[in-house]
Amino acid sequence: MQLEKFTYDNRIVRNFGIATLVWGIIGMTVGLLVAMQLFKPAMNLGNQYTTFGRIRPLHTNAVIFAFVGNAIFMGVYYSLQRLLKARMFSNVLSKIHFWGWQLIILSAVITLPLGFTTSHEYAELEWPIDIAITLIWVVFGINMFGTIIKRRERHLYVAIWFYIATFVTIAVLHIVNSFELPVSFMKSYYLYAGVQDALVQWWYGHNAVAFFLTTPYLGMMYYFLPKMAGRPVYSYKLSILHFWSLIFIYIWAGPHHLLYTSLPGWAQSLGVAFSIMLIAPSWGGMINGLLTLRGAWDKVREDVTLKFMVVALTAYGMATFEGPLLSLKQINGVAHFTDWIVAHVHVGALGWNGFLTFGVLYWLIPRIYKTELYSKKLAGFHFWIGTLGILFYAIPMYWAGFTQGLMWKEFTPEGLLKYPNFLATTLQIIPMHVLRSIGGALYLTGVIVMTYNLAKTMLGAKLVANEAAEAMPLTKIVVDSSPADKAWHRVLERKPMKFMVLSLIIILIGGMVEMMPTFTIQSNVPTIASVKPYTALELQGRDLYIREGCVNCHSQTVRPFRSETERYGEYSKAGEFVYDHPFLWGSKRTGPDLHRVGGKYSDAWHYNHLVDPTSMSPGSIMPPYPWLIEQKLDINTTASKIRAMQTLGVPYPEGYDKHANDDLKVQAEKITSDLKQNNIKVKSDREIVAIIAYLQRLGTDIKANKETIPSNQ
Repeated sequence: MQLEKFTYDNRIVRNFGIATLVWGIIGMTVGLLVAMQLFKPAMNLGNQYTTFGRIRPLHTNAVIFAFVGNAIFMGVYYSLQRLLKARMFSNVLSKIHFWGWQLIILSAVITLPLGFTTSHEYAELEWPIDIAITLIWVVFGINMFGTIIKRRERHLYVAIWFYIATFVTIAVLHIVNSFELPVSFMKSYYLYAGVQDALVQWWYGHNAVAFFLTTPYLGMMYYFLPKMAGRPVYSYKLSILHFWSLIFIYIWAGPHHLLYTSLPGWAQSLGVAFSIMLIAPSWGGMINGLLTLRGAWDKVREDVTLKFMVVALTAYGMATFEGPLLSLKQINGVAHFTDWIVAHVHVGALGWNGFLTFGVLYWLIPRIYKTELYSKKLAGFHFWIGTLGILFYAIPMYWAGFTQGLMWKEFTPEGLLKYPNFLATTLQIIPMHVLRSIGGALYLTGVIVMTYNLAKTMLGAKLVANEAAEAMPLTKIVVDSSPADKAWHRVLERKPMKFMVLSLIIILIGGMVEMMPTFTIQSNVPTIASVKPYTALELQGRDLYIREGCVNCHSQTVRPFRSETERYGEYSKAGEFVYDHPFLWGSKRTGPDLHRVGGKYSDAWHYNHLVDPTSMSPGSIMPPYPWLIEQKLDINTTASKIRAMQTLGVPYPEGYDKHANDDLKVQAEKITSDLKQNNIKVKSDREIVAIIAYLQRLGTDIKANKETIPSNQ
């Protein structure tokens, strides 16, 4: 039979590679700026568009979806063509995918600093951008499955299993987590509220880590590591076990982000149980990768790409051991809301995602240019400074996390909180934040050196845009000669659509079991009679609170620990959040919890604290918000916001949208009158008045009428 001649598309691989480098530097530079603000608030550059609250989500989105996202597409487009012995299905779709993805990232760079955010972690982008993400993801899927269908290789290699699972799961996660009701062009409210919204968000948030930062990278590991080492994958059977158990178990683990909250206990327990089980498949993948290097460890000394891969796999092993560890309730009670979680996340991001990306870039770029790497010494320098950067980042953050968790819980022999002022715990860890920034700077230096090295490599040679290849055409098979124990999977590998459907069913099971009872059985979210909807002014204030990204530093859920009820007040109940679209429980306490802050301080205190935080809290690292006094509150949106809330089931009186602004003005005048008595003159139509109204409302519903809390709370 005659060989068929065709070409591989290297241009799209090169484009995604360059985008990975550019967005990597941008995302990490923003990350360094964010890190420095935690010990030097003046690094917000004195304007509202670069405060911690606004650009912290820009950093996470840039690193996850721009740096890692482009790296995934680079690795997939390179490996998929070669594993399937086929050019990508459509050059046009490849280009639409590339430019569409860059425009989505650019829209994030513009909208997040402007304060357009949903506040859902890793899903902050507003509804028009969500639609664009969906369309571009479909383009990627059509291009991938089109290539799979026209392949010249019968069986789908293990890397492609992970690519398929990534595609279907991210599609499901994104769509379910993006059910929003648009209020205006760049404002929406989530359909879910409170506890239900929290469950959906952390089902999404945890599995975005699983299926965007993990499964595609495992696919790339299964392709690139054997190529670099010149060795076959250690075990095909282990690959099968690793893949199916990983995608089934991972999807259940989301609730471990919500331990000790008002999420139903059964859902929390499911999250813990499956998180612990997750160790087995995760380490199965790491072991399969490291054992692939049997007999090739001498190459690791010489080959910098293998050095990066070994550290990446080690970091993956550490992070996937620590994740289940942090899901144990006793450990989570100390670690959650602290810098320990920041350390954990960055061991995975800097070690696993970063180093594997660097290894692939160093290996791949010279090959598509048919040349040698410009400088192996610079690559070696990058490896060591990057490794040092991870250590300087992670160790201080672990130390800070342990310190925070223990200080928050410490009591004196007399039974009083040893550190009643939250700020004492913040000031204690500032040296650790300085060291963390040094680690981030070292890591970023390595990325800049790599970019220079690869740029010189590319400029010194010519891209082989259409790489010639040849392969036998695919012929129909009559009898499968695979051994019986592998035959079932061999058959499945020949049927990509069935493979995709089976993957989809497996990932849907966990999410449905956790979500459907929470959404349909009323007793899972008991209501509280005294909890009323926000007033028009409080609703506007809440949206400003979301715009400024306050939830990035302040949680709004008090856990049922004595240390927390002593510090903050009554622990949080599920029924208190039924009108919260979206929920604002937070995931990190850089500042104290605010769920019971209403009525704790005067309006004047809040005003002064927002204008100059150090005037109320000496040593505070919170930035000032002077623009809140200067900027006029936009009350033209009040009516549409009230109508949207009514659509979502919030019981405002019928026709309330017509006179909501009258109520808003009355409440605003009341606050400004109170401020005036404290010699603070501010117009009642300013944004700061709305934020004060919202802060003063927090947690007051059950304080006002505790006996209305039902016994099943």
